[in-house]
Amino acid sequence: MKLSEVVERYLAASGGYGKPAAIAALGFPRGEAERVLSLFDEDYHISRFFHFRNNSGESFLINGFPQTHFWVDAEIETIL
Repeated sequence: MKLSEVVERYLAASGGYGKPAAIAALGFPRGEAERVLSLFDEDYHISRFFHFRNNSGESFLINGFPQTHFWVDAEIETIL
């Protein structure tokens, strides 16, 4: 999965950078969402733009931690 595809789906679900979106709203199967977001969270150059939160809603394990929402900083465009 390409970073640009995840960002595109995030923007469609959130309505813009810096706004929380439910991970479930990305439309990926659970296993794929957990795997891809965990990989991006481990990569320093990407993870500094990704922020996760555990709120109410469907929970996903991102690097072993339950998370329901995430948001992306607009500065991610510098690496897309």
